Amino acid sequence: MNANLNEFLEACENLGTLRLIVTSSAAVLEVRSSIRKLFYAELPKGKYANMHTDDFEFHLNMDAIKQVKFETGEAKRGNFTTYAIRFLDEEEKPALSAFLQWGKPGEYEPGQVEAWQGLKEQYEGQLTINN
Repeated sequence: MNANLNEFLEACENLGTLRLIVTSSAAVLEVRSSIRKLFYAELPKGKYANMHTDDFEFHLNMDAIKQVKFETGEAKRGNFTTYAIRFLDEEEKPALSAFLQWGKPGEYEPGQVEAWQGLKEQYEGQLTINN
């Protein structure tokens, strides 16, 4: 099965609350939100996935994403597993990271880890990113 980035992003709606992280050379922006109500726009700079909430706007240049990678890790604070999806650019650097967000450290929303694992099983190695 091959899937495209649009389909994958929409499947990410099932992950519940995420910590979306964008890092530049001078700043890190983190926001807690679920991915929901995405809409798409074709602009001269690329095809964008967009999301508007009361607190922020999100715009992802899908043409800049070359790979999606699933990662688990150890929390920096606390002794629990973290679950992330990295949206990598052409240099294989994270353009966007989406971590499952916990309430108390290590306590994820019901079904959240299973949803992440399901996406990993369904999409890892199957995601086609055509630009």
